[in-house]
Amino acid sequence: MADNTPSVAIVGGGPVGMALALALQEAGVAVTVLEARARDAIKQDPRVLALSYGSQQILQRLGVWAHLPATPINTIHVSRRGEFGRARMQASDLAVPALGYVLPARDLIGTLDQALRRLGIPYRDNSRVASAGDVAELVPNSMLTVWAEGSVTDGAAQFHDYQQTAVLCSLKTRAAHGNVAWERFTADGPLALLPLGDEYSVVFTCAASDSAAFMALDDREFIALLQSRFGQRHHFVAVGSRSSYPLTLRWRDEVIAARQVWLGNAAQTLHPVAGQGFNLALRDVCELSRQLSTNGGRRDPGAPEVLQAYAQARSGDRHSVIGFTNGLIEVFGSELEPLAQARGVGLMALDMLPPLRNFLARRMMFGARRW
Repeated sequence: MADNTPSVAIVGGGPVGMALALALQEAGVAVTVLEARARDAIKQDPRVLALSYGSQQILQRLGVWAHLPATPINTIHVSRRGEFGRARMQASDLAVPALGYVLPARDLIGTLDQALRRLGIPYRDNSRVASAGDVAELVPNSMLTVWAEGSVTDGAAQFHDYQQTAVLCSLKTRAAHGNVAWERFTADGPLALLPLGDEYSVVFTCAASDSAAFMALDDREFIALLQSRFGQRHHFVAVGSRSSYPLTLRWRDEVIAARQVWLGNAAQTLHPVAGQGFNLALRDVCELSRQLSTNGGRRDPGAPEVLQAYAQARSGDRHSVIGFTNGLIEVFGSELEPLAQARGVGLMALDMLPPLRNFLARRMMFGARRW
């Protein structure tokens, strides 16, 4: 006999989809996860995630944080190469244990997967879904489809090509990182160093036209390139294997449709500057589960008023983060002299005015709305 219990179908079995499945299960909402790849293949994700303190709290509430091998970020240092001014944000100034945490995506995915298995949440891998019609065939009792997989690619997408490439690698330094994260802006894009274990995880942004040549450098030449971009505050001694991907901004103006919701990268794919993408996705997860949990999960999850309430609640945070990350690239990437002066003054003001600095830090930790 078919199960007629109203259900939510989550398309995408990566970390965002699995986090949502756990949140909805806790809220009393029946869920089924649909994933195009084999379930074990998801755990091979090579990315490193920079989680805000707010995201850590969300994962802790979901019961998946305790045993994750995360490295805390106690200080964030922001500057631009060749210019005066810098800003430092510190966890101690905000009375929090850390501004954020860094961990390999595969560790988070493995822990989320264990939680889904323990709770018996249906997870159908090798299930490729291209449309809501496919979902209806796979999950006949679904009353809401949540698209939580991949980037924004359909005709509803707004698009901006930064003509930049992110090169990712691990990096060893002569001195210990001291749990300090660095965001070093250059004319070609930011260079981020994120403490991970006893090394750094590097996100090196370069012009797309240079990426092939940079990827072809031997390790000694690549270390010298990183050193020239970063400066002498750390001495670089070794790098790991490199990977790269092109950088674009894609977003959907409308994140809801009839019995459909898009969240995470499926709603907005951001530049990695300031590490906001996955944190924004977890706040999407938090709000959608809150909306669907009203009345103990007995609401029709696909009702127009439910979806409209979700979209309205997320609008401010989404547009704020999209504007913030894009603005950082535009302002700190410009070579115009007036902007160079303004950048230096702005960083000095940020460093010298604790209320302003703490406001920005809290926005980065919790988004436009503190959870």
